[in-house]
Amino acid sequence: MNEIRPLRLLLAGGGTAGHIEPALALADAVLRRRADTVVAALGTSAGLETTLVPARGFELHLIPKVTMPRSEPRRWASIPGAVWSAVRAASAVIKEQRPDVVVGFGGYVSLPAYLAARRAGVPFVVHEANARPGVANRIGARFTSYVAVSVPSTVNALPHARLVGIPLRRGITTLDRAAQRPSARRAFGLEADRPTVLVFGGSQGARTINAAMQGAARRLLAAGVQVLHAVGPRNEAVVIDRRATDPPYVVVPYVDRMDLAYAAADLVVGRSGAMTCAEVAAVGLPAVFVPYPHSNGEQALNAGPLVEAGAAVVIPDEQFTASVVEGLVCDLALDTERLSAMSAAAGHLGAGDADERLADMVLEAADRA
Repeated sequence: MNEIRPLRLLLAGGGTAGHIEPALALADAVLRRRADTVVAALGTSAGLETTLVPARGFELHLIPKVTMPRSEPRRWASIPGAVWSAVRAASAVIKEQRPDVVVGFGGYVSLPAYLAARRAGVPFVVHEANARPGVANRIGARFTSYVAVSVPSTVNALPHARLVGIPLRRGITTLDRAAQRPSARRAFGLEADRPTVLVFGGSQGARTINAAMQGAARRLLAAGVQVLHAVGPRNEAVVIDRRATDPPYVVVPYVDRMDLAYAAADLVVGRSGAMTCAEVAAVGLPAVFVPYPHSNGEQALNAGPLVEAGAAVVIPDEQFTASVVEGLVCDLALDTERLSAMSAAAGHLGAGDADERLADMVLEAADRA
């Protein structure tokens, strides 16, 4: 690496916030080390990176989206045109940007980035957030010595893997929920002293969760439980008719200040993506997880450590109904003693230095280029 010019970092992780936010947290950590670092990112036109990356002041380069068959990696051989079109686009960005290191976080963008970096002789780092690695990272890990994983069970699943954790924003890892709770609840139009449930299904929402929560809304309100419900930008939720004296049921399409949402909440209901599991552990929030059913099963595995510690409960997607919300979720939201115990258990699992540990690996790869 040429020490005279600034470090150049190219991030590859798009689609959902679960791929993008760890990349941005890493960028922040590297910039704290080397303020002159030039950060750019690869993405597709279909992902949240088109909003999140420019909002952080980083340049975004778009490449074609290639859907990866998670359970059948051999099918890549049947779609070489699409794959290599994306690789050529990524190669053009690498030629233009001249990065010292490429860092991929899985998803649509990462495999073309790995292959393009390998062709160009640029070192690359693979970060796997989930307990079960995806196709892109399983392939990419074969061609680099720099592989970071987030949970101990994944260390043996990928070659050269080192346990790092999931990079989180400092606004999450340093959050004082108790101190921020009054202002956070005011910010969302919630009452100061009501039991509060935060509901979200990932960055795109979750229809099963939305339907069950809306079906149970009147029971929750009657019990005195208020709700902050992020339904997802593509989903619609029925707005509940309620008297002015009822607790608030606040419906929003998306929450861009998750730190405030976590501070406002006593309990989380949502999917168990790797990012969500890491964040609720970091802030010490009890959770009811409803793993996404249409995948390779990694969300159920992600939730495992929190469930085993007593910090979370898992309900399968097909079983998460309004009656479950009216019973389990409502009862749990009102059980302050159990919530306190779950919160303590979650806090013991939180790791706040993954961004720095991954930055160490990234700088190591760049220094050896």
